Amino acid sequence: MALVNAHDTAYRRTDYRVRLPRGGHASIRVDAPLPPELSAVIGEACWAIITGWNPGSVRQSPEVNRAAQRRLLGLLKAASPSVLWPSVGVGNQLWREASLFVVGIDAWRILAIAEACGQHAIVCGKGKARPALAWL
Repeated sequence: MALVNAHDTAYRRTDYRVRLPRGGHASIRVDAPLPPELSAVIGEACWAIITGWNPGSVRQSPEVNRAAQRRLLGLLKAASPSVLWPSVGVGNQLWREASLFVVGIDAWRILAIAEACGQHAIVCGKGKARPALAWL
């Protein structure tokens, strides 16, 4: 429980910026309405913002993070999402963490992928529901 309390505020304050195919980005915030640009893409499907970076919430070197992100990308592609776009989590003091916006993978499978990549939580939802934290 201490881990959840220690990281909950950071996750909730992070701006999850999804890169849009035609340029710019749309921001996802935990418990806030989804941006219209993403609602249209999501429809009624399950979706998530997920990263391979910093497994176990322990800061890693750039090399370790790049390798973890490549592994995550491979697992996600194997699950055949309908949408897989780059994103970035931007936190306090411009802390950044490469992420991916994924649509069309069942919730249980995306959680299993996140757990396999050593993540403690992901931001996710279904359809137009407000983004939520899912703790693993």
